[in-house]
Amino acid sequence: MKILLIYPYFLEERIHAEEIRTMPIGIYYVAAMLKEQGYEIEIFNGCDAGCAPEAIEAILRERPPDIIGFSILNANRWGGIEIARMAKCINPDITIVFGGVGATFLWEHLLTHFKEIDFIVMGEGEYTFRNLVRSLEQGNKDFKDVNGIAFRSNEEIVRNPPDETISDLDVLPIPAKYFTYNQVASSRGCTMECTFCGSPAFWGRKVRFRSAKHFIEELGMLYQKGITFFYFADDTFTVNKRRVIEICRAIIQTKLMISWYAIARVDHVDEEILYWMRLAGCIQISYGVESGSDIIRNFLNKKISKDQIKRAFALTTRYGILARAYFIYGSPGETWKTIQETLDLIHEIQPLSVIFYILDIFPGTALYDEFKERCHVTDDIWLKRIEDIPYCEMEPALPSDLILAFGQRLRTDFYGNVHQFAKAVQLIDKKELYPLHADFLSRLGMTFSHGDYSRVDHVQGKDLTAEMLFQRALAYYPDQRAFLGLAILKQKQGDFQKAIQFALKGIRYFPENKDLNICLGISYMNMGEYNQALSYLLKFQDLEETKPYIIECYHKLDVRVDEDLNLA
Repeated sequence: MKILLIYPYFLEERIHAEEIRTMPIGIYYVAAMLKEQGYEIEIFNGCDAGCAPEAIEAILRERPPDIIGFSILNANRWGGIEIARMAKCINPDITIVFGGVGATFLWEHLLTHFKEIDFIVMGEGEYTFRNLVRSLEQGNKDFKDVNGIAFRSNEEIVRNPPDETISDLDVLPIPAKYFTYNQVASSRGCTMECTFCGSPAFWGRKVRFRSAKHFIEELGMLYQKGITFFYFADDTFTVNKRRVIEICRAIIQTKLMISWYAIARVDHVDEEILYWMRLAGCIQISYGVESGSDIIRNFLNKKISKDQIKRAFALTTRYGILARAYFIYGSPGETWKTIQETLDLIHEIQPLSVIFYILDIFPGTALYDEFKERCHVTDDIWLKRIEDIPYCEMEPALPSDLILAFGQRLRTDFYGNVHQFAKAVQLIDKKELYPLHADFLSRLGMTFSHGDYSRVDHVQGKDLTAEMLFQRALAYYPDQRAFLGLAILKQKQGDFQKAIQFALKGIRYFPENKDLNICLGISYMNMGEYNQALSYLLKFQDLEETKPYIIECYHKLDVRVDEDLNLA
C-alpha cells in the first residue's frame, strides 16, 4: 500500500516565511511509524511547490498513492482541501485523511462541508494513523475499533473515542532512520494556559519528555547525514533544567558540532542553563514577551513579569545567545499608550531580533471559544478563504487602519534602534566562551552587512555597526566570519588594499576557507594583480562561482581558456 504524506501550501505570503516553510516534525514521526510497518511512504512539502498545482498533480499521476495524509494547520487547510479535490478527480477511490492541529479542532466542520475528506485523525497521529491504515488495508467498512478518528458512516459523522496519549515518547521510531530534516523536538506538551495558543489543547497540559539519550541519538543520526543546524521545536525547551543540561553535556561529549535555535519562557532560564546551552551550540532563543503592558499580558494569561523579561534578555545576550522577542499587538485595550509601553520595554531589554504579530484567533484556543460565544458564530466561519481571524474584528475600538499604524510604529522604532542595541551588547568574561563570543558577534555583524538588517531601510549605520561587531569578535578570538566580513566591507568601500590585509590575516588561520580565498582573489583582481588573484581562485576552480573570475583573470593576462578552463 502506497501512502503519500503532504504538508499543504498556505493562502498568504509570509514576511517571515521560514516560520511555516519547514514541515512539522509530526509528519516525519507518522511516516517513520508507517515505514516501520513496511508501508511505502513518500513525503511532499507543498510549500516548496510554490502553490503550483501542476507540480502536485504530476506526483499524484506519476506515483499514484492509495492513501494521502495531510498535515493541517488552520492556515493551510484550504491548500489541503484543494489538493484533496485534485486527488479525488484523478482517482475517486483514493482515501483522504486530514490530521494535525487544524484538523483536530475543526473535525466536524471539515467532514460536514468537504466530501473529499474521508477521515480525520485527531491529536497525536502515529498510532492512530497506523491503525487506520491497517483497517483500510484489511478492507474493513466499520472503523469503530480505531480510536482517535472521525469519519462519515451512512451520511452521519462519527467520532470515535480519543486514542491514548503516548506516555513514553522513546517507544516511537526515530524518523532520522528514514528521513533527513532539521526540526526536532525533545518533548511534547505545555503546562501554560496562554489564551491565544492551541498547543496545550492538542498535546496536553502535561509535558512529556523523551530521554536525553533518545534525543541525542536522533541528533547524531541527522549529523551523520550532514545536518549541522537545528530548530528545537519544544514549546518550552528549558522547562526542566536538569534535563536540558544533560542534553547539552551529551551534545558536547559526543562531539556534535551543531548550532541550534530554541524556544523558552523568560521564567525558565538562568545563568547555568544558558551557559550549557551556549557551550552545546545554541545561538538563538525565542521568548514570547507579547506586550509591554501588564494589563494586556494578563489578558493573554501570559503569567510573566517585566522583571523576569528583563532578566532573561540580559542574561541570554550576556552568554552570547541572540535573544529574539515575539510581540503581539491588537489585543483588547490596545492603545497608543500600551504601544508606547511595549516600545519602552523593547528599549529596556534591547532584543537583537523581534517578530511582531497581530493577535489572531484560532480554533483550540480560549480566545476562539470566547469569540464564538460573543459573536454568535460557528465553525462555519472557516468556509471563508481565510487563514485566521484578527481579534480586532471583534473590537470596534480597534479599526484595521489603527492596527496597521500600531504595527508600523513598532517595526519602525525597533529597526531604527537595533544598531544601538547591538552596540550595547555586553558579554560575560569567561575565557572558555571567548571563541563562542567571537562567533556570536560575527554572526550579528553579518546580519547588518549581508543579512536581514542589510535589506531594511529603517536600520541605521549598517556597515559601521557591522565593522564594530567584526572588530569586537576578533578581539575575543580569530573568527573566519569576522575576517571575511571586514574584508568584504573594505571591498565595498573600494579600499582593496585593506580588504587584502584582512583576508590574508584570515587565511593565516583558515587557509582552506573558500570564501576568504575568493574574496582575496577578487580584491587582487581589483588591484590589477591577476596572477596573485589566480593563486587563490584556482584552489576552487571546480566551483561554478569562481569560473567567471578565473576566466577574466586569464583574459586580462592574454591567456585564452574555454568555459571549462582548458588552455586554448
